Amino acid sequence: MSAALERVHLIGIGGAGMSGIARILLARGAAVSGSDAKDSRVVLALRAQGAKVAVGHAAANLDQLDGPPTVVVSTAIRADNLELAAARARGLGVLHRAEALAALMAGHDVACVAGTHGKTSTTSMLTVALQHCGLDPSFAIGGDLAVAGSGAHHGAGTIFVAEADESDGSFLRFSPRVAVVTNVEADHLDHHGTEDAYAAAFDAFLGRITPGGALVSCADDPGAERLAARAEAAGRRVRRYGRTVTGGGDGVDGVTLLEYRPAGTGGRVRLRVAGGEHTVTIAVPGEHMALNSLAALLAGLELGAPLAGLLEGLAGFSGVRRRFEFKGRADGVAVYDDYAHHPTEVRAQLTAAREVTEGRLLVAFQPHLYSRTRDFHREFGAALALADEVVVLDVFGAREDPEPGVSGALVAGAVPLPAGRVHYVPRWADVPEVVAGLASAGDLVITMGAGDVTVLGPEVLAELGRRSVGGPDDSTGAEQGAGAGA
Repeated sequence: MSAALERVHLIGIGGAGMSGIARILLARGAAVSGSDAKDSRVVLALRAQGAKVAVGHAAANLDQLDGPPTVVVSTAIRADNLELAAARARGLGVLHRAEALAALMAGHDVACVAGTHGKTSTTSMLTVALQHCGLDPSFAIGGDLAVAGSGAHHGAGTIFVAEADESDGSFLRFSPRVAVVTNVEADHLDHHGTEDAYAAAFDAFLGRITPGGALVSCADDPGAERLAARAEAAGRRVRRYGRTVTGGGDGVDGVTLLEYRPAGTGGRVRLRVAGGEHTVTIAVPGEHMALNSLAALLAGLELGAPLAGLLEGLAGFSGVRRRFEFKGRADGVAVYDDYAHHPTEVRAQLTAAREVTEGRLLVAFQPHLYSRTRDFHREFGAALALADEVVVLDVFGAREDPEPGVSGALVAGAVPLPAGRVHYVPRWADVPEVVAGLASAGDLVITMGAGDVTVLGPEVLAELGRRSVGGPDDSTGAEQGAGAGA
């Protein structure tokens, strides 16, 4: 580990990406401090592992370690943050989160998973499959594995698996041997500006693949296929997966999805690879998840893992927190939570949710970012129409300031359902009662978005429990994990 990472202070240490870096640094013996806006389960766990974490931001937080630290920040940290400003004034080294992660990857056989959608699930599937093969990879994922309860680990093996974030171009800091691209579709235009500039970032990502490495790409996605064609034209090796893979799926250069069928709360996948057909049952529903499993399989083969072990590992994958995560059941209503925050993701997850319920499908959707809401409210409306009842919250602005005329009402107004089935509820505190009031026994409720909507599920369950004559049933809020029953 480089000397710059022997003492590290992470601003916003409780975030998914930052906490993962902190865990790996602690496991490697570094002195770690940090700060976050509030205490959380993640912060408490980091303290238990030896990190010194302050609540709130102040220049004095930089002095928690013996000696000046290197400061790590993410794009979410604004330039006027008190700690960041103090670090620059003192002349301390400041690294972007991706730079720190790239430094931790040094000396490893690196696989990076990129794409507009499916990064977290695919990275998680690949990690679990490799673990099943006994390879103990290091990993950094933007979500917590359902079984491990963590999204990062310092492994004893030579492989490092990482989710590669294109939102701010930070994936261009990595140098993978295996680069997975699940899809390429316009997003994060607040940073990239135009759809062409967004696509160009993926071309630049191809240039980061190390000599002898490969691109693993989804042949079914138009944007990813155009990228793969450009990669081949530039002399790069490409391995494809998907329904439209024909020749490659019969050899060693691709995987073909022959059939996907819903199976319980997951799906059964029939595939062809290396000239043979195989069937694997995955615990998460939806053809998009089946494609993610193929991406993980192909990346694992490229890393040298055995086919049989990878297939068994994929069958044992139990999901990722906030990816169609079962939160509980009350009064006959199943409640799930999902991170979908792009129209394509919303459409895919609602389609998958249909597979696992015989009742109605209700969605409580929280738009994420004012810029994304402004740019894609019509597409969000069309995707949300796949549900029977739609509740739209107000925008979770995250790093952005409000924009005049941009609110959740834009999305609600774009949903092509009868007025009585679309509900704009701007006051967060009112949402649990509204959702519970719409649900009936046998229905499936899914809370959806990248913001604080994730804490809505337990509130909905509590409301459902209060209205039932006998109180909440014995599974309310007790079962955890994706696909734990609908």
